[in-house]
Parts: sequence; structure tokens; C-alpha cells
Amino acid sequence: MTLVPVALGARSYPVHIEAGLLARAGELLDPLAKGRPMHIVTDAHLAPHLATLTAALAHPGEAIVLPPGESTKSWRQLEALLDRLLDLGVERGDHVIALGGGVIGDLVGFATSILKRGCKFVQVPTTLLAQVDSSVGGKTAINTAAGKNLVGAFHQPALVLIDPQVLDTLPLREVRAGYAEVVKYGLIDDFAFFEWCEGNAAALMAGDPQARETAIAHSVGAKARIVAEDERETTGKRALLNLGHTFGHALEAETGFSDRLLHGEGVAAGMALAFAYSARLGLCSGQEAARVGAHLRAIGLPDGLKAAGISASGARLVDHMLHDKKMASGTLPFLLARGIGQTYLDKTVDLADVAAFLDAQER
Repeated sequence: MTLVPVALGARSYPVHIEAGLLARAGELLDPLAKGRPMHIVTDAHLAPHLATLTAALAHPGEAIVLPPGESTKSWRQLEALLDRLLDLGVERGDHVIALGGGVIGDLVGFATSILKRGCKFVQVPTTLLAQVDSSVGGKTAINTAAGKNLVGAFHQPALVLIDPQVLDTLPLREVRAGYAEVVKYGLIDDFAFFEWCEGNAAALMAGDPQARETAIAHSVGAKARIVAEDERETTGKRALLNLGHTFGHALEAETGFSDRLLHGEGVAAGMALAFAYSARLGLCSGQEAARVGAHLRAIGLPDGLKAAGISASGARLVDHMLHDKKMASGTLPFLLARGIGQTYLDKTVDLADVAAFLDAQER
């Protein structure tokens, strides 16, 4: 088993990574239960994994099964989940299990952050994207009509259990989407890992167990390090994890946060756009930007507006960006790059220039 600590003082917790861990989850979760039921929140696509987890627990509670998809991160589903957990008599010391992808993890994390002013929860991520990104770090939220993740809280899990074998049942498109968050760690500050991704992404996509475990463990370790340095995104270090997200969220908003463009697909296109825009500004070479785009294309991820199916004007996409939660004093910080593995936060970007850049992209 690979054990990655997330060092946050009193809020520290371990991330356990091991093939087959879901069937043995009780070894780690039963001591937390202390004889109390552990209710499981999941979605309708995960019945086999739910059965495996339930059988592994000494004190399984109720399984709360929600609709799959980004639309579940909503006020309506949040209210319904809170009401059900209250009906079940969840106490502040209880642990609610989030079994699913980023949607379930975000929703359960936010619900437990406000239920009785704070209950505990455990992340059991079942998608590659959730395993390498959203299950670690304590960012929880729901979407609103104004934009993505605009209502939420920092609420760290008590434990994260990652079983790479659950990815065997994941559609290839979902694996690709999750891979965007893997290669992101190389693009941020680890050129050697980007090179590893170039050489091993095909094996990861094909289901190679070693490639998947290596990618997951490296990604979790990178995120844990950054979160430990800047838990609440106050120094700017954690902001680096948003590479591709400012562009990507705008693309997701244009598609109505629907399955037309998965989150990881939006991030992939957003990272390609961030590098292309950096090249436009003379920050990095066009060859490096092209290398990033070529790698994403090789994996089957969108590398720009056309590949993402976006035809909106630059002005419309920038308007989506104005609802970004990172806006401060009327300024929107952008993650730009001086090269692969050399991402930095720029607070001087001219949004009119961004709109012009987007208008110049192929559609």
C-alpha cells in the first residue's frame, strides 16, 4: 500500500492507495465508525462498487443513491441530501462516506461541512479525476446559475481511500478526462513528470496497473505537498492547481456544465489555451505550447475551442470568466507559463486581449 500524508496539523489525514482496497475498506473505516452506522452517498452508476464497499463494512448505514452527472451539484440535491442525513440521525462525530467521482465528493464534502456546523466524511473516489485531484485538499462546493463551484467550503476529509482497480469499470472517456488532471502536475512545476506522462500515458489509458498506480501516487503526492503549503489558497501556491481551469470553466459554462464537455476535457482544452496564450505573450515558445497540445491530442483530449466543440465569441467566453470565484478587486488572475513545468500566477492579464486571443482561435 502507498500511503501519502496530507500534513495540515490537526486536520491532517492519510491517503491510502492500493489495488483491491475497496474490498478491504473495513480495515480502515471500521475503527472510525466506533459502532455507529456509516452512511454511503453514491450515484446510480456505481451499484457494483457500492455492493463491494457495503460488504466490507462492519456497520454499513443507508445507501443514498443520487442521479449521476454535474447537475447533481445543485441547491436542490444539497437540500435533499441534508434532509436525508438529518432524518437518519447523523451526529457530528459520524463519518459519511462519499463513494463516487468529483460530483459526489464535492456535494458530500459541502453537505457535511454545514450539517450540524460540521460533520466528518471519508472520500472513496471512483474516477481517475477524483482520485488524483478533487478527493484531496478539502475544496467542496456546488454549482449555481452564476457559475461553477461558487458556493462551498474548505472541509478536509478524515481519510481518503483510493483503489485503482475501480477504474477498470470506468468508460475510456472518463479516464481521459481524469488524465488531464494527472498531466497538469507535470505542466505546473515538474517537467520530468510531464516527460513520464508522454512516455506512459498510452499504457495508463490501456489499463496498465503499474502506470495507473504510479500516476495516482505521484499526483496525490504533488497535490498533498501544495495543499500543505497553502491550504486555503492564501499565498498563491495552491492557485497553481487551477492551471487550465479559468479557460476550462468558461468552456464548461458555455456548454451548460453538461456531458457535452466533461470537467477534465474542459481543463485539457483550458491548459492548451493557457500555453497558447502564454506563447502569444512571448512567455514561452510556440514549440512548447505545440508540444502540450500535441500530447493532449494524442490522448484524445481537446486541445482548443474547435476540439472542445465551442463556437462562442471571445467576449462571451470572457463574460463567463467574470463569474469566476477567483475574481478579486475586479481582477481575474490567470495561470500562465514560462515553459513546461514553469507555471505562475499573473494578475495583470487584460481580459480584452484574452477575448481577442480567443476570437483568433480555430472553431
